[in-house]
Amino acid sequence: MRVVMKFGGTSMAGIERIRHVARLVERQAASSETCVVVSAMAGETDRLVQFCKEAAAHHDPREYDVVVASGEQVTAGLLAMTLQNAGLEARSFMGWQLLEASGVHGNARVEKIESGALDGALRAGTVAVIPGFQGRTEEGRIATLGRGGSDTSAVAIAAGLRADRCDIYTDVAGVYTTDPRIEPTARKLEAVGAEEMLELAGAGAKVLQVRSVGLAIREDMPLTVRSAFEDEPGTHIITNWEEADMERIAISGIAADRSEALVKLAASDRPGRLAAALRALASEGLSVDMVAQGPDSLHFTVPKTNLARALKALDGAKDAIGQTAVTSDDNVAKVSVVGVGIRSNPELAAKVFDVLADRQVPLLAATLSELKASALVPDEQVDVAVRALHAAFELGE
Repeated sequence: MRVVMKFGGTSMAGIERIRHVARLVERQAASSETCVVVSAMAGETDRLVQFCKEAAAHHDPREYDVVVASGEQVTAGLLAMTLQNAGLEARSFMGWQLLEASGVHGNARVEKIESGALDGALRAGTVAVIPGFQGRTEEGRIATLGRGGSDTSAVAIAAGLRADRCDIYTDVAGVYTTDPRIEPTARKLEAVGAEEMLELAGAGAKVLQVRSVGLAIREDMPLTVRSAFEDEPGTHIITNWEEADMERIAISGIAADRSEALVKLAASDRPGRLAAALRALASEGLSVDMVAQGPDSLHFTVPKTNLARALKALDGAKDAIGQTAVTSDDNVAKVSVVGVGIRSNPELAAKVFDVLADRQVPLLAATLSELKASALVPDEQVDVAVRALHAAFELGE
């Protein structure tokens, strides 16, 4: 049995919590070959990012990665020391020693895991501790995988090691039907399909990073989300449901995302304007989520943290887009209803927007996919929307 355990920043926030993690690792290592992937201490990455901003407003992204990758290296070394002090054979590896990455610095993609040395250490009974969030480019530079990238590191390493499973330890007991801080009756799910989890993660559920779920689907890697602080079973992320279970739950959950901003372009109605806008954003490594077109306008959402960069990129391409004016609104939020029922029962998608209309929640934009119905609403209305939809689809305890 070979298991990869991943611990988030809250789990690693201080020596006492690292000692607690060491006890969990020791228990797992008694029955399996164990590899541990760790995040930086809670708040540490934000602190390092702020240092970069203070050092240089327009900094070299390669040097930015050197700085922000250091947080995970600290926790990896501290956990390895703690395990050794408890009598275990343990050592740290650096993420850049194992993981090849490509793409944009600060948001690199995993290309390959060099698992030879790591595989040998595990076979010899050593607990391997690895900093998440980082890899090495073809040029030999450190590259980070974007916020939440430690989840992606853990799944990639589990796949490279041919692990039996990957356990994601966090500060919640599993995946809930919605955020319990918004709706107290939210219910923990025993299991959820990986495709649905992918949609929930992409729609704002913070339990798992969306790229990690996509990688788990591609590699058919079993995942479990569980609490680092409570001894509970957690939620299993199922990559292959049995055929009989495909219609088990019409709606799995509701996600709210306050991290996006709405960009509104006034642009002449001509072929290629959307492609030109998306190409300008892609050149800066930026992606969009919700998209809507009118005769004289383009609307789409981008992460709030990237809003300034997005507006600058669009301004540089305004001739190609036919853009005459641009405005933005960061006082918006997205609420999404996710489940296999959206695909099989069109009445459920209609019900989403009926509920919002009944509660007089303004609808700024909307999208539909096979597993998800999403609405963009004013930020101050998102909690009302979540509670109303959660009750309407009877998802509570």
